Amino acid sequence: MTQYDVLCIGNAIVDIIARCDDAFLRDNEIIKGAMNLIDAERAEHLYARMGPAIEASGGSAGNTAAGIASFGGRAAFFGKVSADHLGTIYTHDIRAQGVAFDTAPLAGTPPTARSMIFVTPDGERSMNTYLGACVELGPEDVEADKAAGAKVTYFEGYLWDPPRAKEAIRLTAEHAHKAGREVAMTLSDSFCVDRYRDEFLDLMRSGTVDIVFSNESELKSLYQTSSFEAGLEAIAQDCKLAIVTRSEKGSVVLRGGEREMVEAIEIAELVDTTGAGDLYAAGFLHGYTTGRSLADCGKLGSLAAGLVIQQIGPRPMLSLKQAATERGLA
Repeated sequence: MTQYDVLCIGNAIVDIIARCDDAFLRDNEIIKGAMNLIDAERAEHLYARMGPAIEASGGSAGNTAAGIASFGGRAAFFGKVSADHLGTIYTHDIRAQGVAFDTAPLAGTPPTARSMIFVTPDGERSMNTYLGACVELGPEDVEADKAAGAKVTYFEGYLWDPPRAKEAIRLTAEHAHKAGREVAMTLSDSFCVDRYRDEFLDLMRSGTVDIVFSNESELKSLYQTSSFEAGLEAIAQDCKLAIVTRSEKGSVVLRGGEREMVEAIEIAELVDTTGAGDLYAAGFLHGYTTGRSLADCGKLGSLAAGLVIQQIGPRPMLSLKQAATERGLA
């Protein structure tokens, strides 16, 4: 018997989201559309220069876990916060959304991670992340019962930055595979792929990872190609199941010789792309762990992503289960 549908592993981050123009990004040397890792001093500097902001619990895999719970799925999360104010906020938020979160908080420093996210008028988000307590996630935080008791374990590529987290992920994958479960990852960011290309490819080719989520730019970065088709052919060979998102162009799902093209949903207004890939993964994995067809998994992913980009913040404000029901996807 499985205890959870999906166990998510990721950086436990509180997002601080504010609007800005492109000039602000240039003036503050922020790479547009990327996740920029920063230190504590830089975090304080950017926070002081931000306009009015919204604070919301985030982090890529945490967003995915919250999305799965919103669909009515059973989700768990491993991630490290500190025993401070932001850590209390994060813990409350993710548990309130129905996610099992029992990782022991860090006593003392560093503080809970935070990401200053600047959203430009085109809806693009530029993230500036201080990892703080996230870097302390290690193998001692792996709960073997959750690792063995989830149908799929899903982790974010961003988590490859803190070195001890790699040990935690490999240990969790070992528990999962011993129990006959599957392991999934998201490539997270093309700059993240540039840093760990060889390691990510090894995770896929060695069978440590069975399922891979990527967007178009991450795919091209992974295989160092300008050809989208060449990237698709390569990733189909390297993993059991691959899902490649293309924003308004929809997504492509690849398994062996199968290829499903999935359309994006129509939206009224693009507000904020923060969390789009995270929520796509939530919808897809919810469908996958409840036995849906690949086409329906992709449609659930497109639905969740399309809804979250029409709001500020990466966690669903409306019930995804109800939204799926209304569109005949429940």
